[in-house]
Amino acid sequence: MIERYIGEENAMAIKVLELHHHGIRVGATQEDADKTMKFYADVLGLSHDPGRPSIPTIPGYWMDVGGRAQIHLMGVNGQSKFAQGPGKDPSLPHVALAVPDIQEARKELDRLGASYWVSEGVVGPRSQQIFLHDPAGNMIELHEAGSCRCKATDRADVSGMR
Repeated sequence: MIERYIGEENAMAIKVLELHHHGIRVGATQEDADKTMKFYADVLGLSHDPGRPSIPTIPGYWMDVGGRAQIHLMGVNGQSKFAQGPGKDPSLPHVALAVPDIQEARKELDRLGASYWVSEGVVGPRSQQIFLHDPAGNMIELHEAGSCRCKATDRADVSGMR
């Protein structure tokens, strides 16, 4: 697994460009999502991105953090319809990082022998997200830079999910 590559001189790593979002669960209902969004707006001063795509069975909000990242509030209790098995649910709490090329990231994960799974079409018709767990069990999402709305500057380009 990945541990064998730590410290190797020839080891490559996936190039991460930036943090894009942190996804958290906020309860199962739209009312739970509304209440949590109100907290993030009223207490923390964040505004929501009105262009969040409709994600079937997952109510929620995407909250802007300084124009460079977002917090994704996801209304899910239990497993979402997008789950691919235990622990393989894109609605679980996670940190999302942008990479320059999602296919190159997959090749590098394969080369490293890292375990991952792919979710396609959840946030747009051509969206592709790679999910993996770190050694502590935290879920990490990788997606291609410019393929989501997390950065304010990407929003005009992403409406059709290029």
